[in-house]
Amino acid sequence: MRRPRGIIFDFDGVLVDTEWAIYQSWVQLYAREGQEISIATYSPCLGAGYSHWNPADYLEKLTGKKYDWEVETPARQAVLEADLARSGLMAGAVELLDWCEEQGIGVAVASSSSRRWVQGWLERLGIYERFAGVFTRTDGYAVKPSPDLFLAAQQCLGLSKEDCLIVEDSENGTISAQNAGIPCVAIPNRMTESSNLTRAAYKLPSLTALLSALQGA
Repeated sequence: MRRPRGIIFDFDGVLVDTEWAIYQSWVQLYAREGQEISIATYSPCLGAGYSHWNPADYLEKLTGKKYDWEVETPARQAVLEADLARSGLMAGAVELLDWCEEQGIGVAVASSSSRRWVQGWLERLGIYERFAGVFTRTDGYAVKPSPDLFLAAQQCLGLSKEDCLIVEDSENGTISAQNAGIPCVAIPNRMTESSNLTRAAYKLPSLTALLSALQGA
């Protein structure tokens, strides 16, 4: 693996294990309504948010009911955020960010989630100021698999595509990286371990393994 001069991180499922908590919040809501939702059914959301497939719409289709999402969504979010409050960064994240700082490697975040969500968690975890830029869908960028978020992050870092490395966990994310023409390493988690990540140039089990690979590059 070539040592990059800049690393662009996805957020959900890469820096924090949010994907699992988000999915579980939907599992609980579906169960309340006597329904089930599998990871395979939910997977179009991974890396892309609800722009391509919406679990709220699917629940209404299954039940034939209309829900007051102005009530349901905040309630689900409250359970979700309480669950995540007990979590921290993914294993190896702090060590990797520390090493990037020591080596003068620029870092940025590109996420299909909202700025409120991404920046909020980065600030709570005390790492927001480490990033040269944070790019989200509510900043006006098309969600993945569009390349827009990654291209904006690359331009922010002021580096060529070849000098950047994207860190992703989802199929939509790896497609986005391929569309951007930027090398990508896939690090699957329990939500994406069965996803098609073949578009990534590399596949590793963790951020700790990525740090070891980069240190040896």
